[in-house]
Amino acid sequence: MLKVCHLYPDLLNLYGDRGNVIAFVQRCRWRGIPVEVLEVNVGQPVNFADIDFLFLGGGSDREQNLMADDLLKRKDSLKEAIENGLVALAICGGYQMLGRYYLTHEGQRIPGLGILDLYTRAGHKRLIGNIVIEMTIDGEPVKVVGFENHSGQTFIGNLNPLGRVLAGFGNNGQDSLEGVRYKNVFCSYLHGPLLPKNYRLTDLLISLALQRRGLHAELKPLNNDLEEAAVKAMVDRLL
Repeated sequence: MLKVCHLYPDLLNLYGDRGNVIAFVQRCRWRGIPVEVLEVNVGQPVNFADIDFLFLGGGSDREQNLMADDLLKRKDSLKEAIENGLVALAICGGYQMLGRYYLTHEGQRIPGLGILDLYTRAGHKRLIGNIVIEMTIDGEPVKVVGFENHSGQTFIGNLNPLGRVLAGFGNNGQDSLEGVRYKNVFCSYLHGPLLPKNYRLTDLLISLALQRRGLHAELKPLNNDLEEAAVKAMVDRLL
């Protein structure tokens, strides 16, 4: 059985981010892979070492401030699990929180978890709209689509990006990079939600979670015609 942890589902569910958990779970169940979902809110215990897939979504500034102190208390255990191969997806605000800090317009440096060597600074323009990136999955270039809406500009230094921007803004609207991949952690500004639209990314996360548990990771094929048509429609519109 795979254990899924949805962290702060009551606070971080901007633009339907909960759909990422739904997509992960449903594509497991279609294949007969049993899944247990844990929803962990502020103050509730969780052992990240027992989790196979962790999801951390995005929220407004107010909601992110409400959970920031709680998440900082979990920093050490989360970092240890990530270094040991925890499969995780962090979107927008969750992505930013994994970095070193967020620099406000006023010059205030708000500390993040410091798990990933990246930082975010407040921009003067919102980066908003549909987006297409190209990432590599199983050695093949794959077009991934989504929707972004953020004013924060993230700079990832020497970390590997999730993908390269073909249309849209990405991390900062300057370097044509989007997101980050570190070990089994995937970070992105793509809302929408991301996984229902991009089944190959979803299946990659499932395979990695199975591998980490020492389980058979070759996935039974599914009919993905609808998902492929949805991605093609967006790619054709934007490129």
